[in-house]
Amino acid sequence: MKIALFSDTYYPQVNGVANTLYRLVRYWEQNGIECKVIAPKTSSNNVYATHSHSLPSMRFLLYKECRVALPFNRFVTQELLAYEPDLIHVATPFSSGLFGMNHARKYGIPMVASYHTNFDHYLYYYNLQWATSFLWKYMHWFHSFFDRTYVPSQDTLDHLSSKGFDRLSIWGRGVDTVLYHPEQHSADFKRKHNIPQDRILLSYVGRLAPEKDVETLLNIIKGFSTEWHDKVCWMIVGEGPSEEELKQSLHSYPNVRFTGYLRGEELSQAYSSSDLFIFPSPTETFGNVMLESMASGTPTVGANSGGVRTIIKDGTNGYLVTPGDAKSFIDRILFLLMHPNLLNQFSHKAREYALTQSWNTIFGNLTNDYMEIAAQGKQKIHSAS
Repeated sequence: MKIALFSDTYYPQVNGVANTLYRLVRYWEQNGIECKVIAPKTSSNNVYATHSHSLPSMRFLLYKECRVALPFNRFVTQELLAYEPDLIHVATPFSSGLFGMNHARKYGIPMVASYHTNFDHYLYYYNLQWATSFLWKYMHWFHSFFDRTYVPSQDTLDHLSSKGFDRLSIWGRGVDTVLYHPEQHSADFKRKHNIPQDRILLSYVGRLAPEKDVETLLNIIKGFSTEWHDKVCWMIVGEGPSEEELKQSLHSYPNVRFTGYLRGEELSQAYSSSDLFIFPSPTETFGNVMLESMASGTPTVGANSGGVRTIIKDGTNGYLVTPGDAKSFIDRILFLLMHPNLLNQFSHKAREYALTQSWNTIFGNLTNDYMEIAAQGKQKIHSAS
């Protein structure tokens, strides 16, 4: 089977979509499935494998670290015609995705899409609510052409169904439970980042941007009493447009550490060296970082919204809190810190849940679905001829 994957974000960009697609491509490579990735060029270095094609790109206005591809490249079209994919997967609805969708329509290739981001929720945090109606009209038009649209959680499926989308299926997310493991706990990691060994470590991992509700994270940190500030240390992992504002707002708090982006084993050490993971984002379609944290044995207190509800089993492996309610976050965090036995129980349950989320099973089911859709597409062509 030959698959062509179109996305406006891909490795080495650091975000949940890029990481998921990179893992999916690695799964295909390991299982002998031919694939070609078409995504924006992100640097002068060729970081893609030989099966990938990087499109010329320009910086995206709102996200300076993201790129927008300049599509409709005739060389890529020629390459695709020679490649003859059995199926096209479009992961994003922007320029690269439009290129893939138009190519599939023009040449009668079965195509699927995946929906990763609740852009309508994002608009609120950038004061662009006026564009919501236009956004939904565009997204409905865009996804109407696909044989199937994959969503990461039941919550997202229900959300899109309520907007009139059809042909929806759940494509869940997995986690590497070998890389993300409780045994990655590291005293050296704490020393490197100047985190006192005797402090309780509370962490956040993710993009530092308005749509992640970092304002609530800021209010949580500032809302701790002086007594607790002397007992805990906060670790904020990630980068983004709100980073400088956060640093300025927290400059008088000596118990806060900003690490920037972390990858691989160092990220795993960050999770497993933490006592509790705090995730206030209400805009997630899934929430990969929470699953990574749970695989590391670190339970989460997260916003009761979107895909977060898929992962956190309230009162079992973490707590769900009203989005934006900093006081409720603080109350739940302190309750767990004052009941270490319960925190330890949550830690074990978090790891147990993560062990049930295998990437191989999830990617295998997705690929089998592809094969059925591609076969149905061939049958339609034969019937028409």
